[in-house]
Amino acid sequence: MRDSDHSATPLLLLPGLICDARIWAPQAEALRALGHDVHAIEGYGESDTFGAMAELVLRTAPDRFALAGHSMGGRVAFEIFRRVPERVERLALISTGVHLPRSEKEAEGRFELLKRGVEQGMDALIDAWLPPMVWEPNRLIPGLMDRLTQMCADMGIDTYERQIRALLARPEVESLLPTIACPALVATGRHDSWAPPAQHEGIAAAIPNARLEIIAEAGHMVPVERPQAVTDALASWLNMPWRAAN
Repeated sequence: MRDSDHSATPLLLLPGLICDARIWAPQAEALRALGHDVHAIEGYGESDTFGAMAELVLRTAPDRFALAGHSMGGRVAFEIFRRVPERVERLALISTGVHLPRSEKEAEGRFELLKRGVEQGMDALIDAWLPPMVWEPNRLIPGLMDRLTQMCADMGIDTYERQIRALLARPEVESLLPTIACPALVATGRHDSWAPPAQHEGIAAAIPNARLEIIAEAGHMVPVERPQAVTDALASWLNMPWRAAN
């Protein structure tokens, strides 16, 4: 039987664009307190493709694991699953996507932000990029924007450039969805305009054993906007049973 002791399965938490383990800090702490073996990935080094990011994570990954990716981290999770599906006991996709670049406008927008950061500094890039990622009322949560700003600043302009190049060269993943047989969580914030609920409804519908969670009062940075709701969703997912094969 696979994953009979859910708490014994190591959980790897993958951060998104110019984020590190701090984006998952509330969940890592809470799930460890519940007895789970949690490993929050600090980042992806100098990797500039999702394949390279996946390989970096796999270098130190245990034999079997549960995998949760936020935003760009969901794309890395897909590449890990593509390489070693037999090692992935559970898969959580939080505020992510499966579409290929839709037009040149995406590249133009991302490189315009990069240009802003190069010419005016990382703070200017963050000031333009970060606020729309957080549901407007949540920007008033004491200390939240300061913590997110510091995390993104610590990641730096070079990391931003590498990661947007990875995003713009992202591989096709939609064909993977029907092959995901393990218990899956698909979740996003109700007010996430970057990774909206309708998109996640489609992702969940394509995965055989998926649970969909639309988290109220949250935008794209849902793990820190609604930390308890995300923790609860992950805890429930970690106890989802495997479905018997047909």
